[in-house]
Amino acid sequence: MKSHETPVKVLEIKKTSAWYSLKQLIFSQKLAPFLFLTPFFLVFLIFFLYPIVELFRMSFQSILIGQTEWVGLANYKMMMNSHFFTAVKNTFIYTFLIVIILIPIPMALATLLNSKYLPFKNFFKSALFMPSLVSVIVGGIFFGLMFGSTENDFINQLLIKIGLPSQEWKLGAVTGMFLMVSLNCWRMLGINMIYFLAGLQSIPNSLYEAADIDGANTVQKFFKITVPLLKPVTLFVLIISIFGGLRMFEESYVFWKNGSPNDIGLTIVGYVYQQSFDYNAMGLGAAVSVVLLLLALIIGIFQLKHFGAFKED
Repeated sequence: MKSHETPVKVLEIKKTSAWYSLKQLIFSQKLAPFLFLTPFFLVFLIFFLYPIVELFRMSFQSILIGQTEWVGLANYKMMMNSHFFTAVKNTFIYTFLIVIILIPIPMALATLLNSKYLPFKNFFKSALFMPSLVSVIVGGIFFGLMFGSTENDFINQLLIKIGLPSQEWKLGAVTGMFLMVSLNCWRMLGINMIYFLAGLQSIPNSLYEAADIDGANTVQKFFKITVPLLKPVTLFVLIISIFGGLRMFEESYVFWKNGSPNDIGLTIVGYVYQQSFDYNAMGLGAAVSVVLLLLALIIGIFQLKHFGAFKED
């Protein structure tokens, strides 16, 4: 130590040197990427990985207020009953119906609205998108009033005027499924249309001009140019539609709050809610959730393997 340097100055120099070294470490090319990814990993660990691990653990337990007991595979054995299989059947029928509706119709509407010859395009875009801003509960109340069981309700009045019998919409398996699918499609049609509109903006007009020169008509241009080039958007809409169908709960609950007759509106998530909160069987609800998680994982891997990221050229 030099004679003119006091211990305080030496300490300040050491602190400055340590702070400089820390800054160099933080902003180094090796550490900086991990530092910026830390918030994501924390959120993933706390809100995704930990709940999944806990879900698997709970599925092997009998859970009551204040006490838990390991029961092995008993919850999975109890799960294999007619109510569960009905919930699976209803969920897959519902998912299949919304997929075959919410892909081709929004794609066709987006193509129509993307045409330069259609007037009032902004009005139609807003009108079709507005239902997506309505909550499922409000939409369900609206649909419940329209599709009432009496002859004085709106839809039944229309049926009677055209010579058809009125329907008790919430009591039949077919009509009940129609209500749930209609409510979802009414809300999601505009959102999927926006996705396809965004995809259409990326297709060069030169392709359509070249097709015009070759004498292609509108239908040929749609199937030979539009549909193939919209494949990434179509795959995205397909994935979110399938996962949305698998996790469907609100569309059923809003029509049958206390349970549907003969389980016509029971879905997998609805069965989880029923067992976990109505019957206080949290372990059984967790087991059903694990099965749903595995189903979603298998379907997601299948989609990516055959249509998406894992598909070989």
